Amino acid sequence: YTFPCTFCRKRLFLVFFQGYPLPNLALKGEATQSSTLSFAAASKAIDGRRSSFYTNGFCSHTAEDETDPWWRVDLQHSFTITSVKVTNRGDCCAERLDGAEIRIGNSLENNGNNNPKCASISHIKAGKTYTYQCDGGSMEGRFVNLFLPGQKKTLTLCEVEVYAARGRAFSD
Repeated sequence: YTFPCTFCRKRLFLVFFQGYPLPNLALKGEATQSSTLSFAAASKAIDGRRSSFYTNGFCSHTAEDETDPWWRVDLQHSFTITSVKVTNRGDCCAERLDGAEIRIGNSLENNGNNNPKCASISHIKAGKTYTYQCDGGSMEGRFVNLFLPGQKKTLTLCEVEVYAARGRAFSD
C-alpha cells in the first residue's frame, strides 16, 4: 500500500507479510545415502551451504557407476512439504543429476524410493539451485529422497533444502 506524504516528495511503502519466512527443515534432519565416495557424506547436502564445488568439501557424493543411487533426509516428523530446493555441482558433471526424482512420504520401503514422486529433475545448470514444487501443490512426508534410476549413475548433491506449510507437522 502507498500513500502520499504531504510534507515530503517521496512516498512511503508499507509491506505486510503473513508470518515469517519458513525455515529449511532439512537443516535439522538426518541424511543418509546409498554409498559414499571418500569424504562426501550425505550430511554435506544439508549443512546450509550452497557451495557447489565438490573439492571445497560441502557436497555429498555416492560411489561412481552405481545402480539406482539415492540420497535421503529424515525430517524426524511428517510435514506438508511445499517445495524442495536442490543445488547441483558446479565444477563439473552437471548432467549427472539429469533424470533424478524427488520422492516424499512416510515409508522406508526400498529405502524410501517407493514413496510418491514429487517432481523430476530434467536438468539443473552447473552450480545452480532450482526450486521444485510437488505436482499437485504439496505432499505429506517425513522422508525426502533424491533417487537416480539407472545403471552406472553417480549422485552428487551440494545442497538440499526442504520447506513446508507453516503449522503443518504431523505426529507419527
